[in-house]
Amino acid sequence: MLNKQDLSLNELMVFSSELKRNEKSAAIAYLMLLGGHLGLHRFYLKRKWTAVIQLLLFIMASIFYLMMYLSSAIGSDGLIIASIILFALSAIALFIWIVVDLFLLPRMIKEFNGAIERDILSQMEHYRTMEQLSGRSVPSLIKE
Repeated sequence: MLNKQDLSLNELMVFSSELKRNEKSAAIAYLMLLGGHLGLHRFYLKRKWTAVIQLLLFIMASIFYLMMYLSSAIGSDGLIIASIILFALSAIALFIWIVVDLFLLPRMIKEFNGAIERDILSQMEHYRTMEQLSGRSVPSLIKE
């Protein structure tokens, strides 16, 4: 596997350019955590399944809150208690998950950016191999 230290100056410039274009920002991720109940920060970091689960948990909490409001208007005590319990469970679960994400976010960003680095280095290694096999530079191969 190719390391950053093995790159030439031109390759290092390409690497830096690609990394800046694809890496995720911690500041943006934390801003999106403010909308954490919607799972925005997880969508941003391409963690789609857990983002969808957070979004569904928020929708469930909203539905149970609406049920609580409507059941209080109707006056059904059993429905009020059930909706309060269901709302509290979904809202507390979502709140705890967001607080945990507050501490997990730096690691998630580091893992995402590390994967981007490995992908870029892997592509550069592939281009080097192609260059060596053909005996010509990659730009001249692309022009043909």
